[in-house]
Amino acid sequence: MDTAHHVITDIQAYHAEGKDNQYLEDISNRLKKRLHGQGLIWRNCLADTGYSSGENYAFLESEGLRSFIPPHGTYKGGPDGFTYDKSQDYYTCPQGKIIPFKKEFIEKKNNTRKKEYRASKRVCIGCPIRSECLGKSAQEKKFTVTFYRAEYERNNVRVNSSEGRYMKSKRQSTVEPVFGTLTQFMGLRKINTIGIAQANKVMHLSAMAYNLKKYLKFIGKTVKSDAQGMHHFVLELKASISLQIRPLTALNI
Repeated sequence: MDTAHHVITDIQAYHAEGKDNQYLEDISNRLKKRLHGQGLIWRNCLADTGYSSGENYAFLESEGLRSFIPPHGTYKGGPDGFTYDKSQDYYTCPQGKIIPFKKEFIEKKNNTRKKEYRASKRVCIGCPIRSECLGKSAQEKKFTVTFYRAEYERNNVRVNSSEGRYMKSKRQSTVEPVFGTLTQFMGLRKINTIGIAQANKVMHLSAMAYNLKKYLKFIGKTVKSDAQGMHHFVLELKASISLQIRPLTALNI
C-alpha cells in the first residue's frame, strides 16, 4: 500500500494451508523488484504478527531491510528467570547454574531451526527449586530456543521503539481501511473460483477497480484545483491591469 493515497501496489493469492510467514520471502522479492523498477528504494518492512518468524527476520536483514514485525506472544528469549550469555552461548538459571548449548536441529512440527540447551543431571541434583523447575519426570533442565534469537531481539528493539510505534500506527491506518473496503465493498469477502490462478484474477481485478476509483478522485481534485488556480490567476491579472489603467485614465491617455 502507498501511505500517501492508499493505492494498492501489490496483491497476490496464496494457498490457505500455508501460514502467512511462509510467503513473506516471495512477497518481498516480487515487491522489491517492482519498486526498484520504478526507481524507489525500499528500506523498512512493516507487517503484522502473522509474518513473524526468525527465518523472515534473518532474510530481511540479508536483503538490507529493517523489519517492524511484532513477534508472536509465545516468543521468549529463554525460560523465565534465565539469563543469556551471548559471548559463550549459554544460559544461567536462577540458582546460578550454567545450562550450555548442546545441538542445533530442525523442528519437524513447524520446520523451524532450533537450538537445544541442556544441563547434566549432576547440576540439578540437590537444587532447592528442582521440582518446580523440572517437573516430576525430568532429570535435567532442557529447553529449546530459536536459532535466530539475535535477529528476534534486534527486531523487537525496533518494534518497541518510538519509531516502531509510529510504524505500527502507519501500517494500521494504511492497510486496514483498504482491506476493509476490498472485503466489504469490492467483493473480496469470498472468492467463488476454482484454482489459485482464478483467485488471483479476481483479486487483481478488484485491486484495479479500487485503484481506478482512487485515480478518478485524484484527477477530479487536480482538475478542481487547476480550475481554482486559473480563477485566482485571472482575478490577479484583472487587478494588475486595472492598477495600470487608472494612472493612464487620470492623464487622459
